[in-house]
Amino acid sequence: MIYRVLLVCMGNICRSPTAEVVLRHFIRINKLGDRVEIDSAGTHGYHVGEAPDSRTQRAASARGYDLSQLRARKVAMQDLDYFDLILAMDRSNLDNLQRMATPEQLAKIQLLMDYARNFEDEEVPDPYYGLGHGFDLVLDMVEDAAQGVVEAVAKKLDNA
Repeated sequence: MIYRVLLVCMGNICRSPTAEVVLRHFIRINKLGDRVEIDSAGTHGYHVGEAPDSRTQRAASARGYDLSQLRARKVAMQDLDYFDLILAMDRSNLDNLQRMATPEQLAKIQLLMDYARNFEDEEVPDPYYGLGHGFDLVLDMVEDAAQGVVEAVAKKLDNA
């Protein structure tokens, strides 16, 4: 069984590609890489085909994550069927995903920060228009939540 996780923000150039690479890292170090597929997308198509924001790439690179090969894409209707877990970075994107979804698909759409252990925030703030430190905060939050996601996915795979 392959378990599929989609991470979603607005433009797919800051938060969700960061979350994709960070989650992929934690999946790999927990030896689940051959059983879990991870991708990211945006609810809007503003940046389709573009690489992640240079500030995002710089912040991620400083922690050993490489986002250079990723390209932004927009969430497609078939993603809602294909993925087992769809994690939005904030309420706005959660609402957009829920409006797209059928009643059967709604249960698989959640907030990434529902899986956080050390942060009580329910949303990963969009660093795009802010100052540079926002990209590091995104990494802190995503690294925290990714560990909770790995734990939950491992349980699902064990029970499959």
